[in-house]
Amino acid sequence: MKDDLKELAKQLGNPEGETGIEVANMMNATNIGMTKHAIESLNLYKNDVILELGHGNCGHLPFLMNQAENLKYFGLEISELMKQEAIKSNQNYIENNSAYFRLYNGTEIPFNDKSFDKIFTVNTLYFWQNTDLLLNEISRVLKPNGILALTFADKSFMEKLSFTNFGFNLYSLKDAEELLQKNHFKILKSISQNEKVFSKTNEMVNRTFFTVVVKNLKITF
Repeated sequence: MKDDLKELAKQLGNPEGETGIEVANMMNATNIGMTKHAIESLNLYKNDVILELGHGNCGHLPFLMNQAENLKYFGLEISELMKQEAIKSNQNYIENNSAYFRLYNGTEIPFNDKSFDKIFTVNTLYFWQNTDLLLNEISRVLKPNGILALTFADKSFMEKLSFTNFGFNLYSLKDAEELLQKNHFKILKSISQNEKVFSKTNEMVNRTFFTVVVKNLKITF
């Protein structure tokens, strides 16, 4: 049982192989409410350039693209498998040059300064290895006054899940807000949501999650 939970935790952080595809499909289904909430909180406008960290299989891309005209989306993943799955399911957006998928190491963002109007990430916070360095990178590639939406499940919910004992760093809303403020972001709003979902171990649970929307205050030259 312990080994199964360890494997699930590993797959949630970095999906691999046939099991990784199954886990990714499950994540897309169980997290779609959180992902849509993050996207909607960005208040996307025509011609916005958007970056997502940890896109999974990116089954949500059509929803994002319907938010405004002429959007450009860039997705970063640490999982080669998820990059390939996202490419397979989003060929139409790739072919018309509105979506791009790349790998990264989870910390260093391979784009130029001030490249993006909006950035979002859902359920990746638990796996960040160097929070200050990654937030500095997010600030660097985000335009001045650009918007970041950080969506994650509440610590009090996550700590009840058996698999989060293996490699997860859990956050309360206060923890996340303090982390963001320390790293040159101004909090615009923090939104709490509750939903009923099937957990990764196939149990129906009540999940509380937060989306913290912040503005980039750091100026890069």
